[in-house]
Amino acid sequence: MNKQFWTFQNKGNKVGELLLYGEISDVSWRGDEVTPLQFKKDLDALGSIDTLNIYVNSPGGDVFASQAMVSMLERHTSKKNVYNDGLMASAATFFIGVGKVYMPENAIFMVHCPASIVWGNAKDMRKMADDLDKVQESMLAIYRKKTGMTNNQIIPLLDAETWMSAEEAVKYGFCDEVLKTKQIAASISGRILTINGLDVELNRFKSDPSPKLKDSSQSTVVDVYKLKLKNNERRTRLAGYTQDLQKKLYDDLKKRADLS
Repeated sequence: MNKQFWTFQNKGNKVGELLLYGEISDVSWRGDEVTPLQFKKDLDALGSIDTLNIYVNSPGGDVFASQAMVSMLERHTSKKNVYNDGLMASAATFFIGVGKVYMPENAIFMVHCPASIVWGNAKDMRKMADDLDKVQESMLAIYRKKTGMTNNQIIPLLDAETWMSAEEAVKYGFCDEVLKTKQIAASISGRILTINGLDVELNRFKSDPSPKLKDSSQSTVVDVYKLKLKNNERRTRLAGYTQDLQKKLYDDLKKRADLS
């Protein structure tokens, strides 16, 4: 089975939790009958629940894995709440289709066209282009249903690889409600974005999301690459500051997972 990238937990009182942190599947689900079956078993193992809270902090990943998971979640009878815990990008945005979506005001959301790599002749290239068009159609169906927008309104957002703040996501209809209380901790070092403990390689994207983070008055963003530190004392102070943020995030996750 591929590396498991989800965690289910029964929280009691007929409430379940799904944590999706990180890359969605390192290997495609196409031709893999074991991994989706395990996801379904884990979902069913929650037992009888009325509410399923889904927490997402992901740069995306395999579209087939995301589509399969979304289909299983849609069929589940519980009420689903989807929380953007920092980043919902690419295939991770498919989960907006399963329930009401909440974003902290300094979280970010990104949609773009599906992409892939292919080696071969002209026929292989054309087939891949046709496959990507079909994938985009399935994406558009999710976005149309959630937002009420038309293809002509959505496709320019995909073509531009659009990064959105929470308020912008609400404006377009991708998000239902902005949460004012939750804070996101983020840092940028070179081309690595770390957001709520998740490292994201920015070279995988065409555009830079950092302005969306820095525009938020509530976000805590440290650009280590550009920051000019004059002496060791300031370096030590920055290191301690970053460690405090990491400890706060870790403690929050421990409480959520009932590990403490």
